[in-house]
This record gives sequence, C-alpha cells and structure tokens, in this order.
Amino acid sequence: MRKKPACVVLFSGGLDSTTVLYWAVARFRDVYALTFDYGQRHRLEVRLARRAARRLNIPITVLKVDFRSIGGSALTDPARPLPGLKASLRRASPPATYVPFRNGVFLALAAAWAEARGVSDLACGFHVLDSPDYPDTTPAFVRAMEKAVNAGSKAALGGPRVRIHAPLLGLDKAGVIRLGLELGADYSFSYSCYAGGERPCGRCAACGLRAAAWRRVGKRDPFLERLEKEARS
Repeated sequence: MRKKPACVVLFSGGLDSTTVLYWAVARFRDVYALTFDYGQRHRLEVRLARRAARRLNIPITVLKVDFRSIGGSALTDPARPLPGLKASLRRASPPATYVPFRNGVFLALAAAWAEARGVSDLACGFHVLDSPDYPDTTPAFVRAMEKAVNAGSKAALGGPRVRIHAPLLGLDKAGVIRLGLELGADYSFSYSCYAGGERPCGRCAACGLRAAAWRRVGKRDPFLERLEKEARS
C-alpha cells in the first residue's frame, strides 16, 4: 500500500484511539497524535497517551481546553456520580458521561492545528455500536463536521480538502480490538477507566465495556497484564 503524506489522530490513549493510531501508521508516512486535556476528572489518560505515542516514536501534542466551566457531564464534574455499565446502557438519551459537543470541539481544534501544519487528513476513533446514545460519534456527525471544516478553512478558497476518517464506525468494541491486534497494536498503555486510578476500577461503564470486549476476543487485557508484571518486578 502506498502511504499518504500525513494524518493527525485524535488520541485519548484509550482502546479506540489506540487502534486508530495504528490504523494511521499503516496508511500515512507522517502521523501526529493530538491529545486533549479538557478538565476531565483525572490526567492519567494524558500521561499514558504520551507514553504510548512515544513508544511508537510518534510526536504528540496536548491541547488544553477547559470543559469544567461548561459542565453537564460526570467526566468533568466530580460531584456527579459515574454510571456503571447497566445504567449507561438503559437510557435512550446521552449518558451521564456525555460531554456536551466535546467531539465537535475536538475536531474543530484538530482541524485548525492540522491546517496550520499543512495536513488535510484527520482520524478519530468514533464508533456507536457499544454506545449508541452519544450523538457526536455517528456517521452523520462525522459527515457534517467534515463539511463544516471544508466550508470554514482554506479548502473553501481552493486549498486541499479536509478528510475526516472514522475507520471504526460500524464496529463494536470487540471488533475494534480485533482490528487493532491485526495491525499489531500494543494496548498495554491504553487506558479506559473513568475513575482515574492507577489500576482500573472495574465498576464504571468504560471498564465494563472494555472487560466484556476482551472476554469476547478471548484474550487477557494487556493493560492489566502489564500492571501485574510491574507489581512482580
């Protein structure tokens, strides 16, 4: 496969964005990881994202944008309880962990960052089968954001058109892991827990979805394996 020039990956350091990072490495000569410190409950995911990107020799930039003043989410307001897996799946509306229009803001900032560096390809790890009640992870949302970015950037004046890639759309979490394993993804530093402890809590919705996916794949979670090895050493 002939590789394309460059791609900016929205990289939280979780399972989905780790898979997309490896997807991009397989398709682009230059890959840039863009991580957001947005006022989330903890910064462990940012630290681990740095480590994961550096292990791949991929340059990583952390942009700060504070969603705490916006509110409306258990991920940015410690006073709101984190939902367990059953609570997050039984509603037909955004769950408590939905951060209002977060992905729209992230894509807009990523588009601006990429445009300043002459990069016209963006990649994100959105998928909806496991979390259907997030409105900013859908194919319609991705298409709308791509259209908006092209209308409001140099592309509107004849510059290169921006492409937003969402290669995980249509996959469930187990499918995401299988794709990543095919790409050689290292998940030993990919962090999903909402609570932010050095060891995942095992009770929040993110931990529940992740554990169920690894069981379906039939493998042990590499993150937990790494923690156990480090504890023994």
